[in-house]
Amino acid sequence: MKQFSIFLALMLLLIVSGCVSTQDLFDKAKLDNYFGKLEENNKFMGSVAVAKNGEIIYTKSVGFADVENNVKATEKTKYRIGSVSKSFTAVLVLKAVEEKKTDLDQTIDKWFPAIANSQKITVRHLLSHRSGIHDFTHNEDYLTWCTQPKTENEMLAIIENGRSDFEPDSTAEYSNSNYVLLSYMLEKIYSKPYSDLLREYIVKPIGLADTYVFGKINPNDNECRSYRFLGTWVVENETDCTVPMGAGAIVSTPTDLTKFADALFGGRLLTNESLDIMKTIKDEYGLGLFEIPFEENMGYGHTGAIDGFITVYSHFADENVSYALTCNGNNYKIGDITKAVLCAVYGKPYEFPEFYNVAAEDLDVYLGEYVSTEFDLEIIVTKEGNTLIAQIGDDAFSFEAVDKDKFKYDPIGATFEFDPEKNTMTLFQYGMEVVFQKKK
Repeated sequence: MKQFSIFLALMLLLIVSGCVSTQDLFDKAKLDNYFGKLEENNKFMGSVAVAKNGEIIYTKSVGFADVENNVKATEKTKYRIGSVSKSFTAVLVLKAVEEKKTDLDQTIDKWFPAIANSQKITVRHLLSHRSGIHDFTHNEDYLTWCTQPKTENEMLAIIENGRSDFEPDSTAEYSNSNYVLLSYMLEKIYSKPYSDLLREYIVKPIGLADTYVFGKINPNDNECRSYRFLGTWVVENETDCTVPMGAGAIVSTPTDLTKFADALFGGRLLTNESLDIMKTIKDEYGLGLFEIPFEENMGYGHTGAIDGFITVYSHFADENVSYALTCNGNNYKIGDITKAVLCAVYGKPYEFPEFYNVAAEDLDVYLGEYVSTEFDLEIIVTKEGNTLIAQIGDDAFSFEAVDKDKFKYDPIGATFEFDPEKNTMTLFQYGMEVVFQKKK
């Protein structure tokens, strides 16, 4: 459920006689080939959809919904959407405000008196990540219990024990705890489960066929598993829905997400006043929305990540375009994929990725244990076929070869450069340079 910041570019195209329709410029075949190249090189498994003026103009699914059983992904494959769920939760809260069942400036001590600073924290603070409540997904033990069912009392105890990271409304810091509390608040206000509220106020009114609160993954119901690439696609663990609740417990499809975006920004879910409140950005956060710019045009949407799933959706008002991507296996920059899709939709040029292949036997000189005294960190480098694997503690990821002795891992913006003669590996990341020495 970590926040994935995706900064995109989208430009309105003009010709002498006026605007060119995106649909007229859209080269679907080229975009199909782009996704084909990603699939052939094990860079991406997932689905995308693009709608213009409420009509789907492009869909594409690549990879597998179930690798173990060789089940290919299709347009009907359903993905866990992680923190994109927060947009749905924000809509439900603002519906409650419109119905006079609560108020954005209501303090949360009414429902959660044991939360630190609850008498100062408002509903608006929860929605805009300004509460100061510690994010439980940052707890060191989070991955040891997130796959197990949790009661409301158990989750509240975890959030209460996390205490406060800053004074309410003094700044903003992303916290899944905020939206778990909003889920419980909604259930108390309406005396109904969050899943029922999602169905009643959003899913049924706008006709979403494949959106709901997930349970255990059911491949027989077109629900896909998620994977990470370690030479082969390795299945990820499943977070239990009782843990993220309205912060990340929804399953959906790209087609449904574009319908949701069209309905939300088309005024079919909230009043214009409520939508304007959602879109008001302060310290990078709106209420369940982020700004997603593409050159001079501003889009609004959200990103999401849970287990091995990644999702992004956005709506651009300039030509009434909604875009959604769902991913269950990623070994490439999601931001680059999003940019390619939007460039294709708007008739702008984009390049096909080039991949550098290394023979399996040529990787042997890099294998071993590397240590950094500067950070007291050890990285174990192994291989699976012609793929180099890095192991840091319990976490593992695959390197992508980019040149001789040079590899990268896009999801964290890291480049690794080996010097076999000196038995060193240098990490370059965000302006930082760290040298690791190979153990003898």
